[in-house]
Amino acid sequence: MGKVYPDAKAALAGVLRDGMVIHSGGFGLCGIPALLIEAIRESGVKDLTVVSNNAGIDDAGLGLLLKTRQIRKMISSYVGENAEFARQYLAGELEIEFNPQGTLAERIRAGGAGIPAFFTRTGVGTEVAKGKETREFDGETYVMERGIFADLAIVHAYMGDTEGNLVYRKTARNFNPMMATAAKVTVAQVEHLVRPGEIDADHIHTPGIFVKRIIACPPGYEKRIEQRTVRKREAAAAAGEEV
Repeated sequence: MGKVYPDAKAALAGVLRDGMVIHSGGFGLCGIPALLIEAIRESGVKDLTVVSNNAGIDDAGLGLLLKTRQIRKMISSYVGENAEFARQYLAGELEIEFNPQGTLAERIRAGGAGIPAFFTRTGVGTEVAKGKETREFDGETYVMERGIFADLAIVHAYMGDTEGNLVYRKTARNFNPMMATAAKVTVAQVEHLVRPGEIDADHIHTPGIFVKRIIACPPGYEKRIEQRTVRKREAAAAAGEEV
């Protein structure tokens, strides 16, 4: 059967269920699978555990699923841009498992590599290590972290072919590649869908063997910017520079 589906709803049909674990790629709003997140919202599934570097913002990304109370637990490293996230957590309505960012990345990579656990010095002696096994190696204390393998991974790629080979562009190549390897089913949304052979094999970041379903982003698909920081034109003019 072909891997290409007409839209996000079709691509997630038969995959979603209450209580599942979902890897959601992206960093802030960069490289997030927005179309797939919206389809999850529309499906109504609930009690989700979502693994993501962050929780988007209040009106975009995973913030949409927080608003509809479909997420029960977040496994993240940074959540500072989402007021609803903070409100739910402080009210005891949302469970959070915080991870140092590198540890989170390695937990996902380990899950994709079939590694059930690993030891790291990061977090030793802090709340991060509370309740976890520690062990001494070469005179240093390490804490054990578990790999994470999800039921579903949703990722965003700049380019992909119909066989599922994916290429990520610049900083959108964040958590997407490792998440694509660490789930029972990986669904990708791609900006530019091409035929097999049109992507140089040396440029492929995620081999198609990891990707089960694909959708193409529609024309005019908007990639939002979380925080736009630019120099004011007046300041540039005052400095005698061209504007």
